[in-house]
Amino acid sequence: MLIDTHAHLDSPNFDEDRELVIERAQEAGISRILNVGFNRETIPTTMKLAEKYDFIYAIVGWHPVDSIEMKPQDLDWIASLASHPKVVAIGEIGLDYHWDTSPKDVQQRVFREQINLAKQVNKPIVIHNRDAHEDVVRILKEEKASEVGGVMHCFSGSWETAKLCLDMNFYISFGGPVTFKNARVPKEVLERVPLDRLLLETDAPYLAPHPYRGKRNESAYVRLVAEAAAEIKGKSLEEISRITTENAENCFRLPQK
Repeated sequence: MLIDTHAHLDSPNFDEDRELVIERAQEAGISRILNVGFNRETIPTTMKLAEKYDFIYAIVGWHPVDSIEMKPQDLDWIASLASHPKVVAIGEIGLDYHWDTSPKDVQQRVFREQINLAKQVNKPIVIHNRDAHEDVVRILKEEKASEVGGVMHCFSGSWETAKLCLDMNFYISFGGPVTFKNARVPKEVLERVPLDRLLLETDAPYLAPHPYRGKRNESAYVRLVAEAAAEIKGKSLEEISRITTENAENCFRLPQK
């Protein structure tokens, strides 16, 4: 059994065959899927999925790319959803300096606001970090994010950055890129991350693993990420599946299966 700790199955990319995609995930041994709603459009569709399927849970927050659009009432909305029994984390939140859609100061303010919200509602946070390692780590420290911890989603940084995040009570999550032949740094970081701090994800429909690279990703493919992690760690697929499932249950306080 595996858990896909980060997916976007409410994406329009799945409008033609969403139920089949979810069935394939179950057939592949994916016991639970955590779906992420990250703005005004995707939070409602994520909640709808979580309420329809008992094995799909919701993560809700405001993506840094959309920070410029966030209003105070949106933060209140996320706070109100945090008490929903299927909402397990606040995310994906963080910084994205790759896409020039929201000013850095706005991104940082919205990031801080959501860390503090997570502390108020006692939920872990799911971090989006693109080309912003130094500022992400600094803000996590300044806002004492270690009080709630969470996940460094689809981690792409160095071991030095990973170590700082581990020290702040965060899990390190890996997706499709760790299966790519030229992904030297992610493989090296995964090798060094302690087993009890390792999580797996797809980020579907994005970042499909080898041999589906460049195609639409789906939750069933988290098994391919698990196989790569097992090889890198020198463990069996069964061991990696058991360990990462337990880690996800601990991080997100999911009921054990």
